[in-house]
Amino acid sequence: MRRLALLPVLGLLVAPPALSAATSRCDTLATRLADVEAGGDAMRALILARRYARRCVRLNQIQALGSHNSYHIQARPVLFDALVNFLPELVSLEYTHIPLEQQFAMQGIRQIELDVFADPAGSLYADRPILALFGEDPAGPPELLEPGMKVLHVQDIDFETTCTTLVGCLRVVKRWSDGQRGHLPIMILIEAKDDVIPDPLNLGFVTPIPIGPAELDTIDAEIRSVFPKRRLITPDTVRRRAATLEEAILTEGWPTLGKARGKVLFALDNGGRVRDDYLAGRPNLEGRVMFASGDPGQAHAAFVKENDPLSDPARIPNLVAGGYVVRTRADADTVQARTGDVTQRDAALASAAQWVSTDYPMPRPGLDFGTGYQVSIPDGAPARCNALVAPPGCRNAALEQLR
Repeated sequence: MRRLALLPVLGLLVAPPALSAATSRCDTLATRLADVEAGGDAMRALILARRYARRCVRLNQIQALGSHNSYHIQARPVLFDALVNFLPELVSLEYTHIPLEQQFAMQGIRQIELDVFADPAGSLYADRPILALFGEDPAGPPELLEPGMKVLHVQDIDFETTCTTLVGCLRVVKRWSDGQRGHLPIMILIEAKDDVIPDPLNLGFVTPIPIGPAELDTIDAEIRSVFPKRRLITPDTVRRRAATLEEAILTEGWPTLGKARGKVLFALDNGGRVRDDYLAGRPNLEGRVMFASGDPGQAHAAFVKENDPLSDPARIPNLVAGGYVVRTRADADTVQARTGDVTQRDAALASAAQWVSTDYPMPRPGLDFGTGYQVSIPDGAPARCNALVAPPGCRNAALEQLR
């Protein structure tokens, strides 16, 4: 923890001259902005605040709202009731998200999560045999017949989604982004899945294809098939000429909003074996599309997934102060929404994590178990200046410029 606390100081000590010059220009602009605000010229202040945001506020200096399992639709009632009767803990699946483009436009979501299963030949997940038990057609959407990564939560039992394939989901994101090019960068968390689930009734549940190097290459390729290079923020674009990705974010910093707006960045949710395969031969994620969660001291460390803001309350603030970007969660498994407990939500928002993810963005009457539980970024539309690391001229209203 002591090392983390020193990181901001170390970053200043080794800051290159170009960064120092940029800081000086931003200090001057922040002073001008404060003077204009004091004089009461609101229009001129907004113009200066927008200029400041474009030039001086960086990707890691804001806090935005995310959604967890962003594609997820709760199983149809007859199936959901049967699952919960069989395994009561499956009440954790009782949540539904609106389509991705509506999340962006109506809920201010700027971070989403997609779970993917490999299906290189197509048709692996085309049938849902469990539906036949209830007299329903087991055939899934026709997109499931096509080769490529499929977006599902739990194969064969929790498979309802607002978009069925990884490419299809990403096309939804790109369509919305194309029409709103001044949007804040959208972070897309990808979890590659291959867990086998029990099949107690011998219905013929699918055994997923194991996620390995080839499947991870496919994820990268499918992302690049939708988003051109100029619309992606990748480890290479952040690292630039630095020896390591970590060195880059600790010294040169993340891109400014002027360079990041209208773009997307991806992060791999997995750790362990899958992350090791993704990093194999690429310690700085060279040539990769996705960032991978790392710890300080690792060459690829730039993004950190820290789901529980309560487990070590000092960890996320220290990471953010050190220059890393963090995604955390305000709630999990419907627990907080059922009780109305906002302890984790408030800790997540106070942690200064750049992305706070929830299953309950904004008020959702009828879907909040009657507790009124919801998560939004206070004073953020759709994001706010990061309370821990935002520079002095940062203003919430100037962060995003939709057009």
